[in-house]
Amino acid sequence: MGTSSFFGKNSCSGTDAHHQFEAGKLQWDACDADMRGAIVGHYAPIIKILALRMKAKVPQHVKLDELISAGSLGLIEALEKFKPDLKIKFETYAENRIKGAMLDELRRMDWFTRGLRQRVRLLEDSVRSVEQFTGHVPSVQELQSITGLSSKEIEQGLEALQNQICISLEAVEEGLLRSQDNKENDPFSHTLNQELVDKLAQLIDELTPRERMVLSLYYVEELNMRETASVMGITEGRVSQLHSQALAKLRGKFHHITHNVRRVFTQQGV
Repeated sequence: MGTSSFFGKNSCSGTDAHHQFEAGKLQWDACDADMRGAIVGHYAPIIKILALRMKAKVPQHVKLDELISAGSLGLIEALEKFKPDLKIKFETYAENRIKGAMLDELRRMDWFTRGLRQRVRLLEDSVRSVEQFTGHVPSVQELQSITGLSSKEIEQGLEALQNQICISLEAVEEGLLRSQDNKENDPFSHTLNQELVDKLAQLIDELTPRERMVLSLYYVEELNMRETASVMGITEGRVSQLHSQALAKLRGKFHHITHNVRRVFTQQGV
């Protein structure tokens, strides 16, 4: 669904401030309070739409208001940093900023202690190992036997793992693994992004060499589609196809992990 359909044409109450802003004729720092209000009012509806869409994919304890609040900060950041010479529509730029801010907030919520993090990794490895060797999803009792954890520790760990997977999956679906240009000013977010990249590394190893190269050039080296095509000696269309294939595979792998974790919960009525 295109981003432009989210934005109303007449939401600025007679002023064309947002048109001037998009055209580069009006800088955000030069806007007075009324102009800023009109511009924000024009683009604000996207925040709730994106928040509702994301709310449907994350754990129930995440509040809609928290996502909207984070998205509002993302919109303001987009307005402050947008440059017309980026050669992209502001709506596209703003949507990515808003979703990125929401994902950062989700990761902050999921920032757990080292002990819980180690427990999550142990459970994730155990669930995957049992499934690979036996063909079935382990019960809580089996996980207790393998890990030495109590049922309460397993319950907490599985909940944390499910939250982490939901956040990771959302990032993959939105294509937001590319580092944001504020990473140097926000080492906390940069650390969280790096954790996500590390978590994906094992799954990425299972992709084809060309799929891995596309993801590496696009998200790590931060080349655009044209530059990636030039490096690989293929067409932009082929790069786009490989990129879509790779993300589809990663989505499938994340869905599979999520499904298994949910089955452990269901089996035990956790």
